[in-house]
Amino acid sequence: MGLLEGKTALITGAARGIGKGIALKFASEGANIAFTDLVIDENGLETEKEIAAFGVKAKGYASNAAEFTATEELVKQVVADFGRIDILVNNAGITKDALMLRMTETQWDAVIAVNLKSAFNFIHAVTPIMLKQKAGSIINMASVVGVHGNAGQCNYAASKAGLIALAKSIGQEVGSRGIRANAIAPGFIDTAMTQALPDDIRKAWIQNIPLRRAGQVEDIANVATFLASDLSSYVTGQVIQVDGGMNM
Repeated sequence: MGLLEGKTALITGAARGIGKGIALKFASEGANIAFTDLVIDENGLETEKEIAAFGVKAKGYASNAAEFTATEELVKQVVADFGRIDILVNNAGITKDALMLRMTETQWDAVIAVNLKSAFNFIHAVTPIMLKQKAGSIINMASVVGVHGNAGQCNYAASKAGLIALAKSIGQEVGSRGIRANAIAPGFIDTAMTQALPDDIRKAWIQNIPLRRAGQVEDIANVATFLASDLSSYVTGQVIQVDGGMNM
């Protein structure tokens, strides 16, 4: 029996990348998977098939996670389709990098809306369901940038720091009802975005990581599985940096 057997997970922004990796790992541990993305295109449909191949229920939903009312309706639909929600992973995110002096209001607002407000939207919609179940695990995908900051990413760093504080606050609010909330702060992870960087920049990054390698999507998915499962039943309000020791 898998660690998440019989549970239902809702994962935002999971048609590709880290979100997809988490969805596949959860499915391999027996969880049914509802996932969202801005559109469910060929990638989304392929992800749905890959998840279902583990013998679990899988469905992708087109969703603008930054829209409050649309999120409330989507969560109602997920409950209608799956019957319950045991795990929420707030993974949806974007970047619009620029130095503060050059950053536009539009760049700031877009990143805060997608990265931070979306997590509020989904937690707001899912918490009543978890309260009735008297159990649940909420996982916010933050970043080491949200812990330590990063020049040229003040909007992204602020949104990720907000996700950490949000998890800690929610953990305090609903812990007495068996609901846990934690954050994961990935470091330099080998994804399509980082693979597009010039080799010299990638090598410089890796040289500063004590484990001397980029993280893999599976490294993040493994920690997410721990936080989603009963193995972490006494863990809440924490931020776990998965960065190979880059920021000790």
